[in-house]
Amino acid sequence: MATGIVRKFARALHPLGVSTIALLAPGYEGSAHAAGSPSYAAAVACESLTQTVIRDGTVNTAETISGGTFTPPGSTPITGLPNFCRVTVTMTPTSDSSINVEIWMPAEGWNGRFLATGNGGEAGFVRYDTGLPQGLMRGFAVANTDLGTHPTGTPPETQPDGVTWVGHPERWRDFGYRGNHEQTIAGKAVVAAYYQRPPNYSYFQGCSTGGQQAISLAQQYPADYNGIIAGAAANNRTHLHTMFVWNFKALQQPGAQFDAGQLALISNSVVAACAGKDGGSPADPFLTDPRQCKFDPSTLPRCAAGTISDSCLTDSQFNALETVYEGPVNPRTGQRIYPPMPFGAESSGLGLSYQGDPTQLPSQQLYPFYWTFGADFDYTKFDFDRDMHSVDETLATVLNANDPNLSAFEASGGKLMQYNGTYDGAVPFSDAINYYERAIKLQGSLAQTQDFYRYFLVPGMDHCVGGPGLGHFGQPYSTVLQPDEDHDILLKLVDWVENGNAPEQVLARGYSDASDTTVSLERPICPYPELPVYQGGDRTQASSFLCAKGPRGEVLAPARRYLIGRPAR
Repeated sequence: MATGIVRKFARALHPLGVSTIALLAPGYEGSAHAAGSPSYAAAVACESLTQTVIRDGTVNTAETISGGTFTPPGSTPITGLPNFCRVTVTMTPTSDSSINVEIWMPAEGWNGRFLATGNGGEAGFVRYDTGLPQGLMRGFAVANTDLGTHPTGTPPETQPDGVTWVGHPERWRDFGYRGNHEQTIAGKAVVAAYYQRPPNYSYFQGCSTGGQQAISLAQQYPADYNGIIAGAAANNRTHLHTMFVWNFKALQQPGAQFDAGQLALISNSVVAACAGKDGGSPADPFLTDPRQCKFDPSTLPRCAAGTISDSCLTDSQFNALETVYEGPVNPRTGQRIYPPMPFGAESSGLGLSYQGDPTQLPSQQLYPFYWTFGADFDYTKFDFDRDMHSVDETLATVLNANDPNLSAFEASGGKLMQYNGTYDGAVPFSDAINYYERAIKLQGSLAQTQDFYRYFLVPGMDHCVGGPGLGHFGQPYSTVLQPDEDHDILLKLVDWVENGNAPEQVLARGYSDASDTTVSLERPICPYPELPVYQGGDRTQASSFLCAKGPRGEVLAPARRYLIGRPAR
């Protein structure tokens, strides 16, 4: 499944190639329309929406898409769609802003809800693989934005280049937080014009950069959405990317590169040492809770001098692995900058192979450093004390969304669901647990926090989707429409917001084939600190697991200086 992440959903955190949209899996029978949902039809012609007046915005196109199939720019056809109205808008809140927004609205059967979806990586183009078609099929009016970081004068679907925005602080702000709000303004205005009524409820869901967007919205614009889903949130942006520099430098040392066999040796050794000791089944090929894994890297077999083999690690490889497991720290003060990659994620799609790849990592993950130091930035000279301070002075209050004070979002009646996969090597779940624990401290108790904000660990999920464990539960990047509300995190959120039914669990699935049609395992994911604990029996069945209390905290947390709060608006 790791290769499947790269092949099908590679832009979850960054653009790795041309986006592809897999066909929706069979078995969806419309149950995603929640019980009792209203149903509305268009009140005006789609093409008339070019006359819609939007503050700081211009409607560029409005076209009816019929026949059940749509081919996005630069991508493959999406099938199984209802007839819908496709509208494109450009928002210009500043003279250097150019935020493209795309809105899709069902011509009939609208459920009265607006759903905005998140982007990925440094954005730069509208995303069609982060929930836009799946939201439409559920009956939502849906939207996505490129966050305003596309190169000037090029269409929004063009592959972006992080160096393009050197010296463009307004575009940094658009990316960091403002583009989210501009999408909200555009989307709600167009929806209200098409149906001649505003949405009854508004929702946002995103993963990775989309997860950052989600957390940023809850902090910065608490009245924009009734419910928000944040997956693998890159909200501690400058320090997450410092982890990429830290790991890349270690993995670029002479002789430090791993081949697939050596990565399998590492991951298999971790799983063999810890599976079944962390709440999961002893037969699981993944970890349920890496925090409970006491793996000792020194037990990995060492190669004899001058020997290279898939059955052992060289001294250079071992040293690099130890550095990755340590995670970025300030060499002068010893303060932690960001948590390390978790045990068990070494072979993940964006794990050690990707983070040591000179053809991908620098061009896709170093853009915050280009924005700070210019196009000539040299990662080999990065100083994790002095240069880290410079990055934070320039970008932390623009990009980072670390403030755990969500009281305004709570006061507005908003509900927030957040999740991370335990097999994710790109955005370690430990940073999210630290953020959630800080929110609990401000709220005063776990119970008070869970009244409006719940966090879920997803055993064996890679970055946003897939992996050897539970990779699908109705979240962004999954093309599989789940059969009912019990399996669909978005519909769980809708039920919480509109009916007051707080989610006690979501049933998640893994699939055994590349087309994601054959269910290989199913079990609940649980609100933190609960975990799905194995009770015995068939490990592929949800009935073999119960949500039970797990540990609180127990993660390596960044120092306070690396937890600068919400961006400055």
